Amino acid sequence: QVRVVESGGGLVQAGGSLRLSCAASGNIIGIAAMGWYRQASGKARELVATITSGGTTNYADSVKDRFTVSRDNAKNTVYLQMNSLKPEDTAVYYCLIHQIGAPDYWGQGTQVTVSS
Repeated sequence: QVRVVESGGGLVQAGGSLRLSCAASGNIIGIAAMGWYRQASGKARELVATITSGGTTNYADSVKDRFTVSRDNAKNTVYLQMNSLKPEDTAVYYCLIHQIGAPDYWGQGTQVTVSS
């Protein structure tokens, strides 16, 4: 099995910053991409940012220029640096490990709450 462990969520004031981490371990077949999704209460889960093993990134329009996704392939770890946080960023953030020819794995979710 693959274990996916997230950390770094918390409560911050608007304008503050948080850094999320997500580390995968266990039977890693081959990671094609890693990323972050979020789900606000009562809303559908949405893409925040993704990064391929080659370093190509993609961001939701709502977080461009504020969030930065990065990864350490050797450590099977993906990060999300979140700056200039807004109340609308409040959500549970989920890490995704997307593999080639193997199941995807999701992290347990970490709560990010941004107060006004």
